[in-house]
Amino acid sequence: MKTMFISLALLLVTFSFVCCTTGIERNKTISFPEIDGNAVLKHTKILSSDEFEGRGPGTNGEEKTVNYIIEEFKKAGLKPGNTDGTFIQAVPLVGITAAPDMTLTFKKDQQQRSLKLKDDFVAWTKHVADSAELKNSDLVFVGYGVKAPEYDWDDYKGVDVKGKTLIMLVGDPPIADPADPAKLDPNTFGGKAMTYYGRWTYKYETAAELGAAGVLIVHETGPAGYPFSVIQGMVGEKFDLITPDRNLSRVNVEGWIPLEQAHELFKMAGRDYDTLKRDAAVRDFKPVEFSVTASVRINNTFRTINSRNVLGKLEGSNPELKDEYVIYTAHWDHFGIGEEIDGDNIYHGAIDNATGIGGMIEIARAFVNMPNPPKRSILFLAVTAEEQGLLGSQHYAANPIYPLAKTLAVINMDSLNVHGKTSDVVIVGLGNSDLDDFAAQVAADQGRIIKPDPTPEKGSFYRSDHFPFAKQGVPALSSSDGIDYVGKPKDYGMQIKKEYISKHYHKPSDIVRPDWDMSGAVRQLQYYWMIGYRVAQAEKYPRWKQGTEFKKKRQTSLEAAGIRSPK
Repeated sequence: MKTMFISLALLLVTFSFVCCTTGIERNKTISFPEIDGNAVLKHTKILSSDEFEGRGPGTNGEEKTVNYIIEEFKKAGLKPGNTDGTFIQAVPLVGITAAPDMTLTFKKDQQQRSLKLKDDFVAWTKHVADSAELKNSDLVFVGYGVKAPEYDWDDYKGVDVKGKTLIMLVGDPPIADPADPAKLDPNTFGGKAMTYYGRWTYKYETAAELGAAGVLIVHETGPAGYPFSVIQGMVGEKFDLITPDRNLSRVNVEGWIPLEQAHELFKMAGRDYDTLKRDAAVRDFKPVEFSVTASVRINNTFRTINSRNVLGKLEGSNPELKDEYVIYTAHWDHFGIGEEIDGDNIYHGAIDNATGIGGMIEIARAFVNMPNPPKRSILFLAVTAEEQGLLGSQHYAANPIYPLAKTLAVINMDSLNVHGKTSDVVIVGLGNSDLDDFAAQVAADQGRIIKPDPTPEKGSFYRSDHFPFAKQGVPALSSSDGIDYVGKPKDYGMQIKKEYISKHYHKPSDIVRPDWDMSGAVRQLQYYWMIGYRVAQAEKYPRWKQGTEFKKKRQTSLEAAGIRSPK
């Protein structure tokens, strides 16, 4: 394996190319580090083994995982990342398990349809209570469930939805480009790319703010970005951060129905699904009341736990700058032990995201092995409960150990490339910040090119651990190896991506396989390492680009901290 990366380790990189835009030191050279792909593979095998029980929060698997990461951080030479002298940040969570005997019933006059949990719908409640229910709750179709004044868009216009159950479409409203109706308008809801308005989390949050009793999102595989089987895998214990109101401000019931059930429901209401979906894609759409009621009762058991983020730190070498940080994030959790699929009930999470944790450990080792540490400090943050809604990163972003105003960047690593080298790198949310400029030059030094996300409609920027930091204004980078594999057919990259999503994503079969080629992961980790190093050495803070939704938040944060003209 060593021969795969020796040539990269010898490649020298000149820093003078971007001094005018990102403030990187002039006339300095640094080599790409040597990363041991076999070591990354070893960590991945251990963390995804049966012994670690799928790394579910609040389980024996968490205990083993956290202890393993701490020991490996220590072996790599990192210091405790928390100011209390430990490697741990406690993350208080509540785990809520709904009884599986629930039935969702739609009723209109004498007609009644009863839906079976998991086969016909998936639902849960985030209320920390013994039960939650919809009882003869009036159904209202609210299109895409979006209120976006900047786009002159309101799917709720003219209807009081308090106490009602809302039926919504997944994703953003697809607005045609006036210049070319065959394409989506790039200036409205991101064009083809999903905005936060398209995320299911936004839809539930907005419905709660308006006093709705429940939300059912219609699942369609294309705009959702994953099959309904992924939603079906969400049955079971669900975690959330503990809030003072015990989550009672959220809607009673959050859930999904598959497309075929949506067609039947709309037919029951005397409506045509395809017609209303088309009507929902225009600004003058108004909510449609269905004259159908929904009823379901969810009986809960719940427990509170202290899950854990794991933090390791490399202190910066410059006394004036070592209180400023670059953060690497990767989530250690997966789904633990769940429903058996093809004879296996351990959700191993090898690619997602044992590879990311293995890679983080080896990047940390590469930083520690430098003759001279970077000017600023590097924090390695292995977070919990990403699979439960980015809860570990959300907790750190709301309760940072080190000020976010002095956090220059977050570099997220979620699922490494295990299929060999690519000639491209994909940046999710390309064009958002100066970090893209760092990434483009590092990729170029590897002989690769930067490309935008080929499936921006899936909203990947809002689905991983960098996003809670972006919401707080910290420039954040989410990227992955691309789809153009060296020496492979043109469609190879998309084929393996589709196969992984359809067959292995969030299933027990996400395991280490004998045909893995770690050379791509090595180059990917060198890319991540070099971006972090250059940001840690830069004269200026990375900035959000003009027009991004996070720029104002960042400016406010910097000004509040007295950082008016960042170094």
